[in-house]
Amino acid sequence: MHLAYWFVAGLLALFYVYGGGVKLVRSRDRLRPMMAWVDSMPMAAVRGIGLIEVLGALGLLLPPLTGIAPWLALTAALGFVVLQFAATGVHLRMGDRQIALNLGLIAIAAVTAWLAVGWL
Repeated sequence: MHLAYWFVAGLLALFYVYGGGVKLVRSRDRLRPMMAWVDSMPMAAVRGIGLIEVLGALGLLLPPLTGIAPWLALTAALGFVVLQFAATGVHLRMGDRQIALNLGLIAIAAVTAWLAVGWL
């Protein structure tokens, strides 16, 4: 079970470290081609989402790795489920029906949360 957690959580963490890091360092103009929703919110909110994503990715990996507060891994995974439900809502509100990635991330984060229960 722990091996499955590391595999799934590692992939999820890689996705969010990259996605969050991009939101933290790129300008609105450089984000727009891959994230049309950035025009609908202040850049501070985009940066905040990026920070949450990077911190959540660390929350998936560091607590089980160090043995310190391993319940944070479950919290981080559940946080990603909530984040993607909100992201799906933003996409649908903007008329963007391309939500397959969001739904896939919800499923992966939910599996990660289920596997994270093993760390408790």
